[in-house]
Amino acid sequence: MGKFRINGGKVLNGTLSVSGNKNAVLPMIAAALLTDEVVTIKNVPDILDVANMLEAASFLGVEISRDKSSLVLNASNIRDNSIPKHLCDRTRTSLLFTGPLLMRTGGASLWPPGGDVIGRRRLDSHFYGLTTMGARLLSENYPYVFKSERIVGKDLFLDEASVTATEHIMMTATLADGTTYIRNAAAEPHVQDLAHFLNSMGADIRGIGTNTLEIHGVEKLKGTTYTVCEDHIEAGSFLAMAAATGGGVTLKGISPKYFWMTRRVFEKFGIHFELKDNALIMPSGQELVIKPDLSNAIPVISDGPWPQYPSDMMSCTIVMATRTRGNVLFFEKMFESRIYFVDNLIRMGANAIVCDPHRVVISGPTQLRPTEMSSPDIRAGMALLIAALCAKGTSIIHHADVIKRGYEAVEEKISALGGDIESF
Repeated sequence: MGKFRINGGKVLNGTLSVSGNKNAVLPMIAAALLTDEVVTIKNVPDILDVANMLEAASFLGVEISRDKSSLVLNASNIRDNSIPKHLCDRTRTSLLFTGPLLMRTGGASLWPPGGDVIGRRRLDSHFYGLTTMGARLLSENYPYVFKSERIVGKDLFLDEASVTATEHIMMTATLADGTTYIRNAAAEPHVQDLAHFLNSMGADIRGIGTNTLEIHGVEKLKGTTYTVCEDHIEAGSFLAMAAATGGGVTLKGISPKYFWMTRRVFEKFGIHFELKDNALIMPSGQELVIKPDLSNAIPVISDGPWPQYPSDMMSCTIVMATRTRGNVLFFEKMFESRIYFVDNLIRMGANAIVCDPHRVVISGPTQLRPTEMSSPDIRAGMALLIAALCAKGTSIIHHADVIKRGYEAVEEKISALGGDIESF
């Protein structure tokens, strides 16, 4: 799985270009199966999650070519509608092939998807959407086997604002007979980007960016060339990294509208940044101090569906809090295992009280100590990288490939900011 060696204690400063949003690219790869014409996706990050999704697409018969950050997909000859277990195990978004395979072949067979172990991640909303629209689930045992003769538009209400379920139902509905409504839909930037991608293929999706999507089914989707939006989670991770080390960073290639909530949260830590049309500028040397709520109450940082603070940003923000003067409570509502990585921070000297699987209180600032640890998931892995960069001395992070699943050229980007990191 590879390892990182980090010599911490340096202040990180510099300029970075933000990579394409991996959580937009992955469903786009599945959506490319909805047409028999060529699809070109630009600004694609070179990460393991993309490679794993492409391997599954190739198994199904999709012709694939890559040139730097451009990806060309041709799904004119789908030769299989069953994905084996070892390919499903590698990525959460393998499940998103189900709808496109149903629309193109009338059937699909897949195993439960893999991905990060951060708590229970329900599939019920996927199954609710597909079966309500006319798909038949022939087996609830593994693998899941679906068949369909006709997919029709329906008025659907999701019992949770699931990102992947919204994406899955939306892409399937583009070719359904009639109109589909998805109520309580997710609206994250990558969900919006997928909708724009599908519309560029000839879909008719309305209400993009809201929690009610209206999808009018069309007879056929066409090929397209589309540029993926930036990865706001990668951007936020490097903001937390620079701030935690006492530095600053300029991020190029960003859309200001995706960082309004991040700015509000960072202001609670005394960190301010400027949003321009295509750049985010966070000056160095800002003092990390918790701003209490009214009546001197301890502030609470909590996650939630967009436009609330992203769950994927919680881990990196917790590390930033260990470097901040004051007390803050983190309330991770969405995944019951995401907080577990804090045990590593406590071993490094962090003053943290884990209240339960969803809440942790951080009191700072703390000078973190170097240590040897393992990356449990993508976001916790990046958080541990930030902690290691703050600790004076040498730290080792095992299972480094987990981090590379979600962050492109992470060593090069950290080195460009002045960090001391190497793979071995």
